Amino acid sequence: MREATVLDQLRAHIAQIEGKGVCHATTPFGIEAIDARLPGGGIAGGALHEVAGSPDLADDASATVFLAGILARMEGPVLWCLRWRDLFAPALHLAGLHPDRVIYVEAGSDTNVLLAMEECLRHAGIGGVVGEIGKYSTTASKRLQLAAEASGVPAFIFRRASKVAQAAEGTAAITRWRVTASPSEDLGIPSLGRPRWQLALERVRGGNPHAWIVEGCDATGRIGLPAALVDRPAAAGDSQIAA
Repeated sequence: MREATVLDQLRAHIAQIEGKGVCHATTPFGIEAIDARLPGGGIAGGALHEVAGSPDLADDASATVFLAGILARMEGPVLWCLRWRDLFAPALHLAGLHPDRVIYVEAGSDTNVLLAMEECLRHAGIGGVVGEIGKYSTTASKRLQLAAEASGVPAFIFRRASKVAQAAEGTAAITRWRVTASPSEDLGIPSLGRPRWQLALERVRGGNPHAWIVEGCDATGRIGLPAALVDRPAAAGDSQIAA
């Protein structure tokens, strides 16, 4: 039996003992190098996750598409809570998240975004709940984690224009991701290659931080590994991030 399988079974058993025992489905990336580092082999349902870009607007755009790609592969409507109407919604469709699936909640402030998220998370059967905020407390993250656990709905905090120091604050999120733009493949002709990102797993419960260079989401919401990296040893293809 694989070591990862044994560890997953042990974590599930501990969760049952602690009274957290309902196991929710996960959404894998379909890339072994990434899924192997995540509890359950993918993005866990019934849990809180954080996604951030950087103060660069291009990175925020990359992080938005990355998040849309995850939600595109989940079933059910998506509630997207934001402070004001500044999201370029058509870009979500490019990552496979059809506009008919998304309901936008314009809340006006971080506090109201968090309240709207909690209310949305009370309803099982939703594909996912997103909240765009600048900053929130550890207590607020625990409330969202508990609400997600109760309904089985995945919750995503999208920290736009987030600095690394801001994301270092305590949080109850199961995973924390940072997406930054990376140079595309040089095609040798006047044309643009598929977007590339540096995808950093800055925090994962029960695991270690890591980073990869990946190709941006296709029309089905899936990321990929650049062809030049697929056959390289893990130590050469991945870069470790200090905790």
